[in-house]
Amino acid sequence: MISVTEARDFILNAARAMPAEEIKVQDCAGRVLAEDITALRTQPPFDASAMDGYAVRSLYANKGDTLTIIGEAPAGREFEDEVGPGQAVRIFTGGIIPDGADHVVIQEDVERDGDQITIFDEQDPPRHIRAAGIDFHFGDSLYERGVMLTALHGSVMASAGIETVRVHRRPRVAIFSNGDELTEIGAAAKRGSIISSTPVALAAWLREWGADADYLGIARDNYKSLNFKVDRGRKYDVIVPLGGASVGEYDLVKDAFAKNGYAPIFSKIAVKPGKPTWFGKLENALVLGLPGNPASGLVCAQLFLRPLIEALCGLNPTLHIPTQKAVLSEDMRANGSRTLFSRAHIAISDNASLIATPFPRQDSSLLTPFARANAFIVQTPDSPARALGDVCDVMVWGKLS
Repeated sequence: MISVTEARDFILNAARAMPAEEIKVQDCAGRVLAEDITALRTQPPFDASAMDGYAVRSLYANKGDTLTIIGEAPAGREFEDEVGPGQAVRIFTGGIIPDGADHVVIQEDVERDGDQITIFDEQDPPRHIRAAGIDFHFGDSLYERGVMLTALHGSVMASAGIETVRVHRRPRVAIFSNGDELTEIGAAAKRGSIISSTPVALAAWLREWGADADYLGIARDNYKSLNFKVDRGRKYDVIVPLGGASVGEYDLVKDAFAKNGYAPIFSKIAVKPGKPTWFGKLENALVLGLPGNPASGLVCAQLFLRPLIEALCGLNPTLHIPTQKAVLSEDMRANGSRTLFSRAHIAISDNASLIATPFPRQDSSLLTPFARANAFIVQTPDSPARALGDVCDVMVWGKLS
């Protein structure tokens, strides 16, 4: 067996970012930049009013002064003359500051009588003007390749005059389950059957991580059925078979892949749960086999599938498991020879420290504790028992509460 870090190293070394494609900036959220982004215009492109009021020369706009209104500058329509001493231009938020003006008197600070205003509040220093380029200037570097874009990145780029961006293509992932005991959701149940439920969470996570996920269904415990699924998976970037990789007489998945040209990279990991996780290549597709037990498969999806997808998307996931420190809310037993990832809930205490509560039931077949979890408590091989109040390492993968 190889270590968790070695497994992640093999996976990341095998992963290559997907080719770039050009998309509309409106569709960029959740994608990873494949190019550096430079502003194509200045934002704001002109000195603009930050308030509704009157554009004036501050030297001639003091408390008690009366000024003559010579025009207006609503947003989108420029006042083309110059503001002189003793003059004012009615202006609205977003309007272009007229030549000669260096201050906006807000409308609450004046009394208007026809085409004249009288200022009744102090106006020092000059303010309420957004200078051209306070956000960015033409030619400024906005974002570098490798950035995971959000909706706000899209707004920034749109305001910079950018219409399309080059991003890495989403990796396409094929999932299939294996086992004669499995039935599909909604199918008639029979004695001894188990619903194939792990793909529900797995596909949702894959889409959250930036991939396109297709569920290919259940492969039965025979080569004909398995060969059909393997053949369908060839056109994908990643194939994720669930189950069938242990040492039983009906665990045929890895053998079926081998008969179809699969090249193994590793076959076992010193991790609990999830020892039978395996990885290799089938032509141009990467294959990451996950255990069939739901908790085992989903733990290893977070540990190994997630960094694989992130690397394919153009990100740079860390080689080592990203951990933080937390305080145990109860005792934990000593660990054995494999790195242990216990499902846990992490909460934020009143003093902003993390409190880790492991679930009492950690069997690899259980999904209900997983649904309440947002982290794993990480115990290195042969680590000693820990008591309530001790500090532990946690891998947070869900939302903190």
